[in-house]
Amino acid sequence: MNFFRFFLTFIFTVLTANVVFAENDASSQYDAIFLEAVCQREAGRHDAAYDLLRRCVEIDSTKAEAFFYLAQYELTLKNREKSLDCFARAARLSPDNSIYQETYARALVNSQKFPLAISVLEQFLSKNRDRTDILSLLAHLYEQEEDYDNTIVTLNRWEEIEGKSERMSLAKSRIYTLKGDKQAAVDEMKTLADEYPNDLNYRGYYADILKANDKIDEAKAIYRQILDEEPLNAHAQTSLYALYKEQGDSVKADSMLIRMLTNKTMETVQKAYVMRGLIVENEQQHGDSTKVLRMFDVALSQPQSDASIAVLCATYMDLKRMPRDTVGHLLRKVIDIEPDNAAARLQLVGYAWNSELLDSVIALCNDARQYNPDEMAFYYYQGMAHYRKNEFDESLHTFQQGISVINEQSNPEIVSDFYAVMGDLLHRKGDVKAAFAAYDSCLQWKDDNLGCLNNYAYFLSVVGENLDKAEQMSFRTIKAEPKNPTYLDTYAWILFKQKRFAEAKIYIDQTLQCDTDTSAVMLEHAGDIYYNAGDKEKALELWREALRRAGQADRQNADEDRRKILTKKIKQRKYIKE
Repeated sequence: MNFFRFFLTFIFTVLTANVVFAENDASSQYDAIFLEAVCQREAGRHDAAYDLLRRCVEIDSTKAEAFFYLAQYELTLKNREKSLDCFARAARLSPDNSIYQETYARALVNSQKFPLAISVLEQFLSKNRDRTDILSLLAHLYEQEEDYDNTIVTLNRWEEIEGKSERMSLAKSRIYTLKGDKQAAVDEMKTLADEYPNDLNYRGYYADILKANDKIDEAKAIYRQILDEEPLNAHAQTSLYALYKEQGDSVKADSMLIRMLTNKTMETVQKAYVMRGLIVENEQQHGDSTKVLRMFDVALSQPQSDASIAVLCATYMDLKRMPRDTVGHLLRKVIDIEPDNAAARLQLVGYAWNSELLDSVIALCNDARQYNPDEMAFYYYQGMAHYRKNEFDESLHTFQQGISVINEQSNPEIVSDFYAVMGDLLHRKGDVKAAFAAYDSCLQWKDDNLGCLNNYAYFLSVVGENLDKAEQMSFRTIKAEPKNPTYLDTYAWILFKQKRFAEAKIYIDQTLQCDTDTSAVMLEHAGDIYYNAGDKEKALELWREALRRAGQADRQNADEDRRKILTKKIKQRKYIKE
């Protein structure tokens, strides 16, 4: 009997020991794998870390930290429900860990599970009473759930920590209003105003809430009282202006508007805001723009801390299609206030460009570059103005300076045109290699720049290089603009250079049909093509007409060499290769 009892005791001891050993072994295995997961995470090997963490929770589902880390990976993988479940487990397994609790709550908020988030946050605040950021979040959630009573309770808890303030009173008053308790909303702001009787802003807020709750006369009396004590109080002026407009009292509203626009203490940005409102109202009522302009004159008669009102006025004038000189006068005022206002200068440059005032364009751009050295448009317009004035060296110099400010954010259209014009200028100077490099750069920024494709292709044909490349580029231009005589002439000439005379004749005929005032160069090209296509009489006719046109142009400094070659072709009645 004793032996039997001893045997049972022995078996029980062995089994218990095995369980303990197994448990210890599992715990050691978990610790090792979790440590490795953390190491892999720190090393940036997140796939390995993720797999290891999943193994951890399989080994021991009572450890919070593995679930917490795993939740973050599930969130990254956009497995929101799995992520929430892991955060919830971590928070439940470690209820005293504030980081787990807060993270879980914020995850619930992000998933718009507000009631559950509220419950978690309330539990969190029971142990972290001074966390005003959490109180702010909780108040917001209660408001989202339209639980205004608890919103007020939460704001009161917040106020107990920070003390009474403008922000808190405004928040509570707004919630009372949403709740429908108008008197409580008013009383809240009255308490603040009474507590700080010398702060006119608080009195203004009190008047605002009276107005919002239909106590118009009381609100109006307070605004006036404020202005009696402080005539330049912007809050009271703005509020009375809005109130007069709501009541349809245009005389008093206009009078108050003038007081606001001449108020030296009111920010220029605030005055611009008021003027935008006046513009919108005037446009909606199809009102007389002279009233708006008159108010702009009042505002601009005062010292300007920034150009916001002047810019708004110029924009309004442009909207009303007022004369450019008038708008330009305002734009110059903008520049006087803000010399680095690139938009105003660009608009002035545009006006001068459209009026072909090239010297003004150059002067405006040159000044603008002192304040906006990285604005490529100023280099572009200045370079083009020099180009149109035949000041080719100055034009090239300006474009070369502009290229130095090119960066990844630069406008591809402008950069492309930069290089295209540079290519033309360099070719004019006889630097063919540099010209072709500029054309290549142009097409890297915008591979369908038709002007560049045409000129590049033509100049390649002139030197007899890369004719296949030239033909491909030129074909793109006529495909894009099949009736452009310049592009058609270039394509026909390249086909001629490739000795594809029949095809060249087809395209030169199209050129002559599309161009009502054909140039001497095009007519000469046509004659050369017809001659090599076998029609010598038509070629002579075209050469003679080309010479006549060249003679007319000669009085305007045409190429004398061109006339000599044409004369020789006609005299010898044959094509002469140049």
